[in-house]
Amino acid sequence: MLHVATFEAHEIDQAVAAINKKGYGLTFGLHTRIDGRVEQMTSQLKVGNLYINRNQIGAIVGSQPFGGEGLSGTGPKAGGPNYVRRFTKDHCETHPIEPGPVAPMKIVQEALDNLAEPRQSPLATRNLPGPTGESNRLSLFPRGKILCLGPTLDTAGKQADMAGENGCPALIVTPGATGENSVSGFLPRENLLYLKGFDAVALWSGPEDLREARKFLSQRDGALIPLITDTEMKDRCTLERHVCIDTTAAGGNATLLAQTG
Repeated sequence: MLHVATFEAHEIDQAVAAINKKGYGLTFGLHTRIDGRVEQMTSQLKVGNLYINRNQIGAIVGSQPFGGEGLSGTGPKAGGPNYVRRFTKDHCETHPIEPGPVAPMKIVQEALDNLAEPRQSPLATRNLPGPTGESNRLSLFPRGKILCLGPTLDTAGKQADMAGENGCPALIVTPGATGENSVSGFLPRENLLYLKGFDAVALWSGPEDLREARKFLSQRDGALIPLITDTEMKDRCTLERHVCIDTTAAGGNATLLAQTG
């Protein structure tokens, strides 16, 4: 069964928002000769691979790294520059949990709700090789809001700094935390099942504590939330989006090409 939905040109932003709201982000195809339309849609869509004026299959390693986001993906793109590293052992540090009072879940949720939204523009963009007549562009975007659980105040601060360097708003929740975007106290790991509005958890504690955190994160509905245990967490804070454009399809109607929207 094929479902067809129509909309007016001035409703494109609403259509894109509706697509993003579904939560799935594997591939998206668009056919248009208007460059402004391409930019308008690709800059907003939360999709791993966007194909312009071509088919949506046949991704080539090194030219069209493949992989989605949200409900359609969990890591870097297959065939991309960051893919091989995910098969290596992380550089992890183990820190003991510091004693302290429990951080009330209501306070943590309010702090998450008050975090700024992540940066929407790309952190970096690179052109990838490809056949003549085709443009391939790989961009890194902030993953989203990151919950920094330390477990020590020092490690939570390092996590928040690295998250911020990659455009991700961070909330520190650990005993002794003070200041903006911080909640003092220990976050019971079962609360990870119920809290909303975060896209990753950074935690550098021991095996038992990490096991508890993974258990409750895995029980959540919706997109999988990664647990970042790697102290070199820069690339864990980003999402990869690839845009492939068949530039040979741009010719034809000069009047149509001159339009901007």
